[in-house]
Order: sequence, then C-alpha cells, then structure tokens
Amino acid sequence: MRLEGHIVLPDRILPGRVSFDTHIRSVDPDADAPRRYILPGFIDGHVHGGDGADTMDGAAAIDRLSRFHLSHGTTTILPTTITRPWADVMDALHAISEVMSRGVANGPRIHGAHLEGPFVSPHKLGAQPPFAIPPSPERVAEAVGTGCVRVVTLAPELEHAETAIAAFAEAGVRISLGHTTTDYEGADRAICAICAAGGVPGGTHLFNAMSPIEGRRPGPVTALMCHDEAFGEMIFDTHHVHPASFRLVSRVMGNRLLFVTDAMRGAGQPEGPSQLGGQDVMIEDGVVRLPGGSLAGSVLTLDRALRNAVESGASLPNAARLVSSNAAAYLGLSDRGSITAGKLADFVVMDERLEIAEVWVGGARQA
Repeated sequence: MRLEGHIVLPDRILPGRVSFDTHIRSVDPDADAPRRYILPGFIDGHVHGGDGADTMDGAAAIDRLSRFHLSHGTTTILPTTITRPWADVMDALHAISEVMSRGVANGPRIHGAHLEGPFVSPHKLGAQPPFAIPPSPERVAEAVGTGCVRVVTLAPELEHAETAIAAFAEAGVRISLGHTTTDYEGADRAICAICAAGGVPGGTHLFNAMSPIEGRRPGPVTALMCHDEAFGEMIFDTHHVHPASFRLVSRVMGNRLLFVTDAMRGAGQPEGPSQLGGQDVMIEDGVVRLPGGSLAGSVLTLDRALRNAVESGASLPNAARLVSSNAAAYLGLSDRGSITAGKLADFVVMDERLEIAEVWVGGARQA
C-alpha cells in the first residue's frame, strides 16, 4: 500500500509517497504529490478520558476513550489514573493490563499506564482528589507487578520517594516529577537520583501543580529544563500554559518537550457539568474547572495541540515532533514516532487546515 502527500519528516516537509504494509517500506520523493500532510501517528502519554469515559471506569471505558482519541490522531496512548483510594487505582491498572493484552478493536496501541496518582503531594493536588499516599515499597511492588505501568508521576519530597525511584527505574518505568512542592534543589536531586538509578526523568504537565519560575526561586521547571536527560510534558491548550511560556520551554528543551492532553471524560462532549475523579467540574469555553475555579484537566486533543503550536509560531515539523517523536524518545519506543523505513506504519493524514482526514495504525486505516 502507499500514501501520497507532503510527508512531514523531523527536519523538513517532503512531497512524496510512503510505501508500507504493517511497517514503512520506503519513503520516496514525488513532486506531484497532493497538497495534504502525512504525519507520524501521535503519542499521548497522559490522558484520563474522553467521549464520556474515564480510565478509572474500567476496560470498556478505556476502549471508548482510546477510540475517541484515535479519531484525533492518537495512535499510541497511555491511559492515566487519578488519585483515588489504592484499591481503585489497582483496579484501574488491572483494567489497563487487560486492554493491553487484547488490544482495542479499531483503536490505538495501548502502550501501558501512566500512574499519575496517588504518589503525589497532598499540598499540590491540583484537581486530584484528596487520596494522596506515599510510595511505600509494598505499593510500588504491587503497581509494578501489574506489568503495565510505563510512567509514574511522583512528588520527590514524599516519604519513601528515594526507594521508589530506584524500584521504578529498575522496572523501566519513566519517573515524572509532578504534583510537588519541591524546589529547584529538590528537583535537581531527584533528577540526579533517577539518572543514577538508570532511569529516565520527566516532568508532569510543566508549570501546573508545581512552583513557578522566579528569579531567586527557579523551581522544578528550571531543573527539568537545565538537565539534558530530562523530558517534560506540556498541556498546550493555551489555558494551562501561555504561548510565550511554550516558546521559551521549546527553545530550551527542544526535542525533550512533548505534548500531552491530560484530557478528562468531557473531551468530545457538550460543554457543561462533568466529573473528574468523582469531583464535579464545569466545562465552559473549552476550559475545565473545579467549583473553586482551579483548572481540572482538559478537553484537549493532540490534533488541536499541534494546531496551537503552529499558530504560536512552530513549524509543522517541530509541531509534529511535539506530538510524536519526542514522546517516542521519552518512552523508549524506537519503532515509531517518525516516518522512516522500518518503523510502524502509523500515520495521521491532515488536510491543508491541519484537520484530520485519515488515521492509520499498523498499515490499516482506522479513521
């Protein structure tokens, strides 16, 4: 099979054609290619829900939210937990394991789980419900034992954080600093500890649920930007992060910055009342808030994030890296993230307005 169009490569846009079966076999120039864009499939490493479904609801809900995000270009997804009682979190991880094992019919690839709660600071919950607990060795072993955890959000100031970092790193889990009261020095020590343990450090939704950058108090965002080994998530709906802050971080972090949606069940649903982690929220003008006014997840999709990046001055190849290859590098997924011979035939075809036209997973059109 083959697709023809303007192929978005990591460093340029090539009018051409992609030949493939389940994997990409060749990428060839073609000056007469139609004016549409072929991008690598998007990778969302932090997504709670969509289309009325939430990861915490179980396997059927994971199917539903995954298919919704596939329709917006996401071909690899990490369903994400929220801070709930430990038994509920474990139920969600077992559901993700089940879906990983059988796959999602007409859906994206389920790479694994992002364990965002409950190993977070009770003083930086953001929109997380108040069930934060420390990462005791027993809980860490139980979570790792499900075989599905690929990313964990961890507040490094918590009791047992040091032993949790070592255990998660040994299991190949990416350790993402977030929902934390730690300062620059604490984040710097945690990043060094992750690297010393052979792990890959990251930051959960930069700027949100962590202290800001100030002249005399640089905060954890600065630590993440200054470490060449550290990656950082960003929710770029332009509500969680200002476009100027995006441009700053993008210039400093380059290919270490990746977009996530942090989408909740209301993504793709009519505006109005919804829920996040058992809490009432309101969706209004594309923004999700708790009754007190705090931001509460998003209704973002990765195709919208890509368009936001372009509208904020990013080139299309740069924007494509933010939703594909950068996440692939962070997660260690060397078989996807760019349109290169030998990689998986996961594609997003977009029209000239950067709206979704087609989505392909493993050489099969799914949307």
